[in-house]
Amino acid sequence: MAKEKVVLAYSGGLDTTIIIPWLKENYDCEVIAVAVDVGQGEELEPLNEKAIKSGASKIYIEDVREEFVTECIWPTLQMGAVYEGEYLLGTSFARPVIAKRLVEIAKKEGATAICHGATGKGNDQVRFELTIKALAPNMKIIAPWRIWDIKTREEEIDYAEARGLDVPVTKKRPYSMDRNLWHISHEGADLEDPWNEPPKDLCLICKTPEEAPDEPEYIEIDFEQGVPKKVNGVEYGPVEIIEKLNEIGARNGVGVADLVENRLVGMKSRGVYETPGGTILYKAHSILESITLDRQTAHYKDQMAVRFAELVYDGWWYTTLRESMSAFATATQKYVTGTVKLKLYKGNIIPAGVKSPYTLYMEQIATFGDSKEMYDHKDAGGFINLFGLPLKVNAMMKEREGIED
Repeated sequence: MAKEKVVLAYSGGLDTTIIIPWLKENYDCEVIAVAVDVGQGEELEPLNEKAIKSGASKIYIEDVREEFVTECIWPTLQMGAVYEGEYLLGTSFARPVIAKRLVEIAKKEGATAICHGATGKGNDQVRFELTIKALAPNMKIIAPWRIWDIKTREEEIDYAEARGLDVPVTKKRPYSMDRNLWHISHEGADLEDPWNEPPKDLCLICKTPEEAPDEPEYIEIDFEQGVPKKVNGVEYGPVEIIEKLNEIGARNGVGVADLVENRLVGMKSRGVYETPGGTILYKAHSILESITLDRQTAHYKDQMAVRFAELVYDGWWYTTLRESMSAFATATQKYVTGTVKLKLYKGNIIPAGVKSPYTLYMEQIATFGDSKEMYDHKDAGGFINLFGLPLKVNAMMKEREGIED
C-alpha cells in the first residue's frame, strides 16, 4: 500500500531540514519538498541534492518571483500599506503566494497534508494556514513546532547533527532570518533585548550610514498608474526594477528599520529589516500621489491603508475584504503616473522633484503672486463664515445660557 504524501514548504534552512526526517519518523509518509523562489537571492538548485539527502522523495523548485511582485507587492504599494507605521510587510505578503503554490502542488500530487516549519510563537503559521484553508479547505495541516518536543534552535542543531544533516546555522550565530526579493529580516539572539544595538555586521546588503558614500546619489523613478516602470530612464520588469533599487538603496544605507512590532499571536517582537528598494518605492509613490490624488481620496486611502496592512500582516490575503480594498486602491491609481526625483544620502531619502501630466498642483493658483482670475481672495470670507458657522452657533448658545468652560 502506497504511503500518504505530505508536501513540505522547504527552504533548506534549519527548521525544514530537520522536519523531513521528523515527518518520516512520526508519520511514516512520503515527503515531497517544495522550495518556492520569491527572490531569496541564492542559488536554489543545490536544494535538490540536499532535500533528497535529508529524506525527501522529490523536490519542486518553483519560481514565483514575478507573481509575487505583481500580485502581492504592487497592490500593497499602491495602497500605501505599512504595518504600525514602519514595517513594509516583506515576510507577510510573501507567505500567501508561497502557500498558494504549495496547495497547487499538493493537489497535483494527491497529497493528504501540507507541512510548514513556522514556529508556534510566530505570525507565519497563521499566514500559511489561512491561505491553505482558503484554497484547500479539506487539506490536513501539520505544524511540527506545535507538536514536537524541540524547544530551541540549539536543540534543532543537535537533532540535525545526530542524523548527519548539514545545516546553515551554528550555535555561535543563531539568528532567524527571512530573505526574499523585497527584504531581509533578522530576529533572535542578542536582538531579543531591545536595549541592544544591532551588531555592525548584522545587515547583509545595506551599508551603514557611516559606510555609505560621502556624496549624494540622485535617481528618477517613473510610474504608470501607480506601478514603477523605469529607473533613471531605463525600463525594467517587475522583478528587475526591485533588484535595481535594492542595489542603489543598499549602497546608500537606505531602508534599515529596527522596530518592536505587535505580533498577531499576542506578543511583542523585535526585528531588524533591510528593505532598500521597497523603502525608496514607498517614498517615491507617496510623493507622486501628493500631486495626483485629491484631498478626500488621499485621506480616506490613508485610513484604509492601516486596515489593509493589518489584513496583510495577519494573513487575510485571499478574502473578499482584501480583494475589495485592492480594487479601491487600483481605482485611485488611474492618474498616478509621472516621475519622481530623489536624493539618497547616508540612509536618507530626500525629495528632489516630482512631475506628472495629471498633476493637480497648479502653480498659477498656489502662487503667492497674482493668481488673476484663477483665485479671488474675497471668496475666502464667505467660505470661512459657512465653514465656521457651527463654532459660532455653539459659542452663541454658551453665551445665552451663561456657560463658562
